Amino acid sequence: MIELRAVSARAGRFALSDVTFDVPQGAYGIVIGAAGAGKTTLLETIAGILPVQRGAIRLGGDDVTRLPPERRRLSLVYQHAFLFPHLTVRENIAYGALDAETVDRVADEFGVSVLGDRAVRDLSGGERQLVALARAIARRPEVLLLDEPFAALDPRTRAAARRALRATYYERRFTVLQVTHDFNEAGILGDVAILLDGGRVLQAGTPEELFQKPASPYIAEFVGAENVLSGMAQPIGAAAPDWTETTRHETEEFAVAFTTGAITLYAIGDVVPGPAHAVIRAEEIALSVAAATSSVRNQFPGRVVELSFAGAITRVTVDVSGTQFVAAVTTRSARELGLAPGVAVVAGFKATAVHLC
Repeated sequence: MIELRAVSARAGRFALSDVTFDVPQGAYGIVIGAAGAGKTTLLETIAGILPVQRGAIRLGGDDVTRLPPERRRLSLVYQHAFLFPHLTVRENIAYGALDAETVDRVADEFGVSVLGDRAVRDLSGGERQLVALARAIARRPEVLLLDEPFAALDPRTRAAARRALRATYYERRFTVLQVTHDFNEAGILGDVAILLDGGRVLQAGTPEELFQKPASPYIAEFVGAENVLSGMAQPIGAAAPDWTETTRHETEEFAVAFTTGAITLYAIGDVVPGPAHAVIRAEEIALSVAAATSSVRNQFPGRVVELSFAGAITRVTVDVSGTQFVAAVTTRSARELGLAPGVAVVAGFKATAVHLC
């Protein structure tokens, strides 16, 4: 378990301020944020490398705020590995390991057993990262801190290393906190996601909550939401947009009309009337050549402005009365619909697909 309560720390001119979050025992936490957000500083503060100025850190239920790094029962893997240059690969992995059997096993798991007698200076960047991971695991830590541990690996090796780490994690169930810039990795690995910016936590929750229900327009744009619209929200008591008559009375208090530019769309939320933002992920928007005969009331005619092909997925920008929407459709669907700049389409999405913040 990793618990931070109102933690402040300083690294040179940079400061962490009032950082609070929990990663439950045996959970996999992910830290995301722009360059300079304080992600490495956060890991170093948890590890005890940087002193806490205010607040408290608990690991596994124990207060470690004032304990030195060697008494915190954790391992830290930096992005640049930082292996011992005077030791061989095997000697690096053996440093702090419980026994020789553990050294052999983790070396095999991370595919570095064949490098055992090599000097650190002869390793590539990717090999150094794998050795650093193996060394950290060999210590059998209760908490594992990872600073972009797969950054130097090619895609194939990265996938293999990720599988090896996950297999070890599932076997031993230590608590992990990993820094990453890879949103796909965050969704695959993480049970808890923490978004840092300027040394502060902007939002913490499950990866799904961060990506589907961002707390602010900035967070929505940071995590890759293609449609972040500013406008005016007005709760409505009638004209329920996306539910049946039998359930409307249970949910109509959350029906919201959101006006942006020349259009009004419908959402479900709990907002104060006035300025707000609507977030709609591209994969929630369906495109058709005619309005659909369904309960979906958010249907807007427009014209294709641009197509961006990326393998099996094509992102289509559609202009609707001066407001642009980006939809993610399969490339096959885009071809079947004959989508091209200037083609008339209908963009549709459910009220439940609209997140208000």
